[in-house]
Amino acid sequence: MPKTSSASTLKAVLAIVVSVLALSLGDAIIKAANLSLPLWQMFILRSALTILPLMLLVWHRGAGFRVSRWAVLRSVLLVVMWLSYYVSLPRVPLSLAAAAYYTSPIFILIIVAVLSRKIPSVRALLAIVLGFVGVLFVIRPDMAGFDGAALLPVLAAILYACAMVLTSTKCQRDDPFVLAVVLNVAFILSGLLLGMFSGVKGSFLVGPWQPVNVDLMLMVAALAVLILIGSVGAAVAYQIGPPAVVAAFDYSYLVFSVIWGMVWFGEMPDFWGFAGIVLIASAGLVAAQREKVKAAMSRD
Repeated sequence: MPKTSSASTLKAVLAIVVSVLALSLGDAIIKAANLSLPLWQMFILRSALTILPLMLLVWHRGAGFRVSRWAVLRSVLLVVMWLSYYVSLPRVPLSLAAAAYYTSPIFILIIVAVLSRKIPSVRALLAIVLGFVGVLFVIRPDMAGFDGAALLPVLAAILYACAMVLTSTKCQRDDPFVLAVVLNVAFILSGLLLGMFSGVKGSFLVGPWQPVNVDLMLMVAALAVLILIGSVGAAVAYQIGPPAVVAAFDYSYLVFSVIWGMVWFGEMPDFWGFAGIVLIASAGLVAAQREKVKAAMSRD
């Protein structure tokens, strides 16, 4: 391999590791903020801080602000996806929620197979089976005390898969930074909509508005910075590095989620939880080898 290719691969690996580190830390902060900052308020404040830098990036790139109806639909899918994932965090260990969410490449394989009306290959079927077994190990629906909230990250994975297939088939001409702006506008609008039902004490989703003080704004600013680092880092990584290699390191999110869960929340996956995480990561890596899904593995 040429030296320049090796250097690009190394930069891509560093970019994706920094990206998932930022994203996992942001998710941990949101989980830690449970009951202190309602989700609808976080959506509004975080996106309000994120939109301006994104608009400046769009202007600096000279990209026209063209918004298609598919970009709007994509944003709706992603907002509902994040709602599903974040709502699960107060009731599901971070590492297990992350593992269930990372089944999205398997669902992408299934959606692509259905749309193309082709039977999945042996590799794709192996990924689907491994992912399905891994999810069963993680959520264990037949065990006593099963919490239905464990299914929400799986729903999030399905919605993310739909959004990424839509991105690759209908949003190819949309500038990625414009897509990010549209997504953040959708976050603000969804936050305002949920805010109409706010005031429920103890609710993570529609709790009462919290006074905006310095500590709160510092936390929201940190979340805005982390999501910018995460989204830009992932885009850079998949642009300059081999998709299969980048996808492999994308799964370091699961490692970081286990670390944050242990350090911040005292959450330690049991044997079956760890087994499920390993199976889901293995399924994702198998799925990542598929040419049709390699461009859909990055996180918004």
